[in-house]
Amino acid sequence: MRIAMQWRTREHVRILREPERDVVPETGAVSSVQVADAAVPREALERLWKPQYLERLARSYWRFLTRISLGLVRVVYAPDSRTVVLASRRLPLLRFHAPEYEVDPDGGAVTWRIERGLLVAREGRDRGFLRIDVRRFADGRPGLDPGPGAELVRVRVEVRSFYPWIRGRGRFARFGTWLYSHTQLRIHSLVCRLFLRSLVRLDLPPSRVGALRGEIPAPAEEIGLAARRRGE
Repeated sequence: MRIAMQWRTREHVRILREPERDVVPETGAVSSVQVADAAVPREALERLWKPQYLERLARSYWRFLTRISLGLVRVVYAPDSRTVVLASRRLPLLRFHAPEYEVDPDGGAVTWRIERGLLVAREGRDRGFLRIDVRRFADGRPGLDPGPGAELVRVRVEVRSFYPWIRGRGRFARFGTWLYSHTQLRIHSLVCRLFLRSLVRLDLPPSRVGALRGEIPAPAEEIGLAARRRGE
């Protein structure tokens, strides 16, 4: 007999156990993944399930980062880049290429490819990415029932192929790996989990660029082909 686990009324977002342990090697690329399931009222989901709201989800991530850092960390927008700065443009922590959007029938993703920055080692320039992926499960997931009138949405935040500058190299790499694991990586994981929990409010601010604003969904026979857009 199958037993479905019901969502409590007050528990709209559930952080899942990270699918990959944050094990940091002393050399090479590192990765980090945070995943959450959200029970969203079907009526609200139908209103939000449009390409432009993927863009607004991307915007909400940067706004959350600014708010949780009390304004010390913010994002500088340019036509071909997004730069995360600390207090001043003179301290660019991470510079990304303009985001790439992918839309398909069951969800979408926004990817920022890493260009450079103070947090990135020289060998990590123009390598790696930050991605937010959102998927819709109209029929729920095995063993998990979002409740009446709601659907399940899975949101995934991941960093891939990142080369942290703070880790260093040579004799320093062992200590640098420990330092990165207990500072930068831990802070990033915490911020991502808090961001995922904040999605319960469904507060998605308008994009500053509007690359997908007003886009009409493609016909069913075409929507299976991922549509890539530049901007945010």
